Amino acid sequence: MRVNVISDVHGNAEALAAAGEGADALICLGDLVLFLDYHDHARGIFPDLFGVENAHRIVELRTARRFDEAREFGRRLWAELDVDRETAIESAVRDQYAAMFAAFPTPTYATYGNVDIPGLWHEYARPGTTVLDGQRIELGGLVFGFVGGGLRTPMRTPYEISDEEYAAKVEALGEVDVLCSHIPPEVPELTYDTVARRFERGSAALLAAIHRTRPRYSLFGHVHQPLVRRMRVGATECVNVGHFAATGRPWALEW
Repeated sequence: MRVNVISDVHGNAEALAAAGEGADALICLGDLVLFLDYHDHARGIFPDLFGVENAHRIVELRTARRFDEAREFGRRLWAELDVDRETAIESAVRDQYAAMFAAFPTPTYATYGNVDIPGLWHEYARPGTTVLDGQRIELGGLVFGFVGGGLRTPMRTPYEISDEEYAAKVEALGEVDVLCSHIPPEVPELTYDTVARRFERGSAALLAAIHRTRPRYSLFGHVHQPLVRRMRVGATECVNVGHFAATGRPWALEW
């Protein structure tokens, strides 16, 4: 059996339409939405609303970890817009979700990323797409467990939750063969982004589950340019399945 696994789609609907080719199923580990592309500042919801120059500026502030200045800059831009923030963002996200969910092959098993809006997914998930968060499925004799979302950060993306809430979802899975999450376990080599030059948040609960239950694989995304894409933690092969928006290539798990 073969399962193709992707994460961090960030608006790449064209590549998504072919992501399931040659596989029995597709697994998507979240971040369908493209709010701001840090490599191409002309792409995403933010530049569509505020222009490329303003996108340059907010990327500059965030990359320098000047988050308070970035938030104040963003507040000024939103105040000048003739529509409220929530309405503008939801409208743009809905447009992206319509394209993303239409591109999912059958069957697809998906969980949320930190930039996703879970409350909207049920409106767009078609028959053949199963949304999982803190839940398990069986495929080809292996048990897959899914944990969506991210942990709280200064970035304040839409689906960030407390460490306690996240740990409860991990605990609910029990023993699985393949642990699927958007964020990585809390291992420095797996959480450091070499281009952003910062550590992203990983999960201590995921790492504890790996040590405790020894799944065959831990699959995740979130860190776009990791220091290490693949490493063993005890008996578990930990794999960053890649920044799909940039590569357009799924990672294949065969057994």
